[in-house]
Order: sequence, then C-alpha cells, then structure tokens
Amino acid sequence: MKNTSKLIALGAGALALTALAGCVETAPASSRMPTPEEQACLRDVTQTTNNPDVILLGSSFSQAGTEVIVGVGPQSAEWRCIAYSDGSTDGIMSLTDEGAL
Repeated sequence: MKNTSKLIALGAGALALTALAGCVETAPASSRMPTPEEQACLRDVTQTTNNPDVILLGSSFSQAGTEVIVGVGPQSAEWRCIAYSDGSTDGIMSLTDEGAL
C-alpha cells in the first residue's frame, strides 16, 4: 500500500512538472524594456487609436510576426497588433470591440 501511495505521489509530481514545462514566463511585460517589435506596436496602436495612454500587456514571439497585446486608455482596453523585425506592424484591431479600429 505504501508503494502505491509513493507511485501516485511521483506520478502527480511528474504530471505537475510536465504541465509547468510549457509555461515559460519571463519578467512581466510591464517591468521590463519592451522589445523593438513591442515598441513598434505601442507606437502604431497609439497612432491608430489617437490615444497616447498605452501599456504593454503581453506578447508572443513568432518568426512569422510577434503578436503584441496593448492596453489602451484608463481601462486598458485590449488591442492586438502583429509586429515584424523590420519595424513594421499589421493587423491592429480592438479585442474589446470585435475588431473595430
């Protein structure tokens, strides 16, 4: 019976470690310098929304283009932007208002 309990505990521990392995977390977006791609999205979302009150909420790097989530305004309404290594952006849209500009 003791061996069964140990095996269950080891299995649960291994499962927890496997689940955590997919979660790669660096410093929160707000506590580090934005990458050039993130800066490009902050710049272009500011221009698109005509609102300088923007904050970086997060990003997901991809070779095809980095998805950046930007908070706009006092309630940090979420906007999505795709940024490229050449400093250009695309796909700027509101996530709060069904893709409205």
